[in-house]
Amino acid sequence: MENDNHATVSVDDCRLLTLDRHHHENGNLTVVENGKDFPFEVQRVFYIYDVPGGTDRGGHSHRRCHQFIVAVSGSFDLEIDDGVSRRTVTLNRSNIGLYVAPGIWVGLRNFSSGSVCLTLASDPYDEADYVRDYDEFLNLTANKRK
Repeated sequence: MENDNHATVSVDDCRLLTLDRHHHENGNLTVVENGKDFPFEVQRVFYIYDVPGGTDRGGHSHRRCHQFIVAVSGSFDLEIDDGVSRRTVTLNRSNIGLYVAPGIWVGLRNFSSGSVCLTLASDPYDEADYVRDYDEFLNLTANKRK
């Protein structure tokens, strides 16, 4: 598949981004503007909620799709892995999210009760974009370990 980033991407390419938050007496407002707040145009939005205690989500990487992941309620941990390095990032603020580059393996863990994980994605859903087998992921990232 063209534009597969597994061989070159690093966990260092993933970064926390702060969204504009406007505080008002009657509640806060966080704004997301397409093409301004992160390095891709949003083509798909989905959210994960009502995750049973002890359940993990994710467990895959993308070949082309960029993502921005934010805890709009509650908290959870993202484990990001580039085939060489791993890093765990806790998301627990509704205006701070993690930009995840294509080619990074992502696992979501430790969901608090009532948490909501919102993901903004650069591409529409395409099963061919997913790498769901960790051994295949390690094969795609093997050149980084030489």
